[in-house]
Amino acid sequence: MVSLLEAVLILLAGMAAGTINTIVGSGTLVTFPTLLAFGYPPVVANMSNTVGLVAGGVTGTWGYRKELKGSGDLLRRLAPMSLLGAVTGALLLLWLPPEAFDAIVPALIGVGVLLVIVGPSLQRRAAAAHTDHDSPVRRAVLLVGIYLAGVYGGYFGAAQGVLLMGLMSVLLPNPLQQVNGIKNVLGTIVNGVAAITFMIVAWGDIDWAVAGLIALGALAGGVIGARVGRRLPAWGLRAFIVVIGLVAIVNLLRG
Repeated sequence: MVSLLEAVLILLAGMAAGTINTIVGSGTLVTFPTLLAFGYPPVVANMSNTVGLVAGGVTGTWGYRKELKGSGDLLRRLAPMSLLGAVTGALLLLWLPPEAFDAIVPALIGVGVLLVIVGPSLQRRAAAAHTDHDSPVRRAVLLVGIYLAGVYGGYFGAAQGVLLMGLMSVLLPNPLQQVNGIKNVLGTIVNGVAAITFMIVAWGDIDWAVAGLIALGALAGGVIGARVGRRLPAWGLRAFIVVIGLVAIVNLLRG
């Protein structure tokens, strides 16, 4: 039975996570430790958290609908890779020990942060060299990267947005706010597919009271995050991504 204080704190954690996820990603670093602090087993906390945060992804994506105009063809290419990656990651969570990704996850987030930092420079060099942003090699690298980010997102998900933003800011010529909108769509697909996989394979391991509280909070957080994130200038958005990414690395290494 969830106490009133516990319910309020989980609800607030869900709201914070929904806000952060919409702006950059890494909301799991708020909700997951909160659930662990209340004594929920890690796998139960992870699955319940994933199910609950889908709601925030929906409202966050809706909030970025203007920035997503003209992205239909690109999303149709990338979305299937996120879907396949999410299924892979969700199944890995059920089959592998929790320690399996401990060493590589901070390194992956670090790469994402680095890509966000150097992205503008790499894009300027590509433009100066008249590099084809839609070359077969770039397209293949992007698709593989989106799949692997989906695997990571389906497995755990913390800072998945940092990885997606870093990857796409380097390989796509699109404005950063549009890239963030695309990130929200892909992240929501990953969370949604992972949540459905958990419900099919391990329904009994989901705490539905917790998932519902996180969903209510994240629903409001997605709206807040879209309003805040869309007002940030490109440099401010990059700075926010870098800070959140570095916090994620420190928290994961300490954990």
